[in-house]
Amino acid sequence: CLPANQERFANGKLVAVQFHPSAQVVMTAGHDRSVSLFQVGTFPQNPKIQSIYLESFPIYKARFSVDGEQVIATGTHHSMFFVYDMMAGSIIPIPKVRGVEEKFLRNFELSPDGSFMLLIGTSGYLHLLSMKTKELISTMKVNGRCTASAFTPDSSKIYSYSKEGEVFIWDVRSRKCLHKFEDEGSLEGKCIAVSKNNQYVACGSSSGVVNLYTTDVCLKENRPKPVKAIMNLVTSATCVTFNPTTEILAVASRDTDEAVKLV
Repeated sequence: CLPANQERFANGKLVAVQFHPSAQVVMTAGHDRSVSLFQVGTFPQNPKIQSIYLESFPIYKARFSVDGEQVIATGTHHSMFFVYDMMAGSIIPIPKVRGVEEKFLRNFELSPDGSFMLLIGTSGYLHLLSMKTKELISTMKVNGRCTASAFTPDSSKIYSYSKEGEVFIWDVRSRKCLHKFEDEGSLEGKCIAVSKNNQYVACGSSSGVVNLYTTDVCLKENRPKPVKAIMNLVTSATCVTFNPTTEILAVASRDTDEAVKLV
């Protein structure tokens, strides 16, 4: 295939590439402060649909909303974030979320049912926002620093992975911690994913090891045994993702070239 974004290559590092949930569209975003949308699969040249430019806002992360009508983008050194409403064609700045005292807002997750946005703050704080209003619902806190979080497929729970290698499981409705467990052998937690059928949890750490657990042991045991420890990466595991049918797990490290493994 031709490069998806060949009609407009980024002028800096790309930090986000995502398929639209329902249309044949791919979104790219990056340090050149732009979000671009491309039509894929229908034309030989993958034409550019549009690009938006966020002035003095190098993008840290960008994601489509679950309904595919918005793009949410956070910056590398800002406490605000942007919502790009694709239906209205408008860019909406969210300057300050009331009740969220954070110097930087970078990492976030969106719930699969489209109801919630989880902002991963500093010092272990997790801020749950309403996706509709972008207002704070509640704040949770893990011990230490939270490095990654993932919603379960039914959006009822959140798995939060701490820098210290502990995983906290939260009930979204009550915002109470249901359970916590230690990720085996983890010196520093980096990334986490829950499979679409809710059968597995994958935890990637700074050593490059990705531990695969079944969700039932994660909810019961304090030191669960992984069903598999994936040792193929030699640098820090920075991304773990299950495919939609839970048959393949992709593990990757951004610390070296071509460090992507499919399990």
